[in-house]
Amino acid sequence: MKERTITYLTDAYLITCVIQKDLAEPVLEAAKNAGAQGATISYAQGTGIRERMGILGVAIDEQKEVIRIIVSQEQSELVFETMYLAGNLDKPGKGIMFMSALNRVATYIPDDVYEKLS
Repeated sequence: MKERTITYLTDAYLITCVIQKDLAEPVLEAAKNAGAQGATISYAQGTGIRERMGILGVAIDEQKEVIRIIVSQEQSELVFETMYLAGNLDKPGKGIMFMSALNRVATYIPDDVYEKLS
C-alpha cells in the first residue's frame, strides 16, 4: 500500500466576493480569464446596509452570491482587481470583496505537477 502524505501549498490567498444575486457569472468569468483555476459559489442573505442605502434611492436586493477563489500570491492582485471591476463594485450597492492570506492549504496535486513546482 502506498504511503499517504499531505502536500501543503504556501503563499496562497482566499479572495471572497459577496455580490448581488445573479451577478456572479461575469465576475467568475473574469477571474478565470485572469488565471484563477476554479471557484466555489454559495448563496446568502444580507442584512443591515440595505435599509440605509434605500434612503439614497438605491434598491439593494438582500439575496447574495458569495464567490470564493484560492489563488497564488503571484495571481492575487490581478485576479482581485479583475473581479472587482467585472462586478462593478465601485458602484453603490453592488457588493464587497476581500482577500485573506491562508496559513495552510492542502489538496491533491498530481506527481507531474508537483515535480514542476519543486
